[in-house]
Amino acid sequence: MSADFLFKFLVIGNAGTGKSCLLHQFIERKSLDSAALATLQVSTVAGGHGPDSVVEASLPVTESPSRETYNALTNWLTDARMLASQNIVIILCGNKKDLDAEREVTFLEASRFAQENELMFLETSALTGENVEEAFVQCARKILNKIESGELDPERMGSGIQYGDAALRQLRSPRRAQAPSAQECGC
Repeated sequence: MSADFLFKFLVIGNAGTGKSCLLHQFIERKSLDSAALATLQVSTVAGGHGPDSVVEASLPVTESPSRETYNALTNWLTDARMLASQNIVIILCGNKKDLDAEREVTFLEASRFAQENELMFLETSALTGENVEEAFVQCARKILNKIESGELDPERMGSGIQYGDAALRQLRSPRRAQAPSAQECGC
């Protein structure tokens, strides 16, 4: 089955926050609904970025229990916004929700940070799988909504989105009607 669109996800955050575990949980135990219209290209980053790193969605990951990883979020957001298109979709994942007893950052505090920085927010657990798939699906839905509303254009170079099927490109971008030239109309 081919996808309608391909978009890149960037999973970022401090070492030890569970980025790779989130990806493993998403890929191995969870999958998008078979009717999904997007294929997700996901990579994790812990440093240097190349010029071809344009992304459409970013998942900054912090440990819900850790004040240190929470305090680093501002720097990770700056990096994500520098790498991405202006219409980037960002969802903050407060991972390791299963370690609630060790929590240093409250749900309310993280929610407030997300709201102030115009981010979506979910607490996840790569261990139990809670909200892992939902984080990726929410981002994908928001991107698809932006495509449908015209806010994002897969035709625009550097948008971070590609058509998954070449035939779809032709269906979605009909040729503009052009007035015939004087030679063509026989005038």
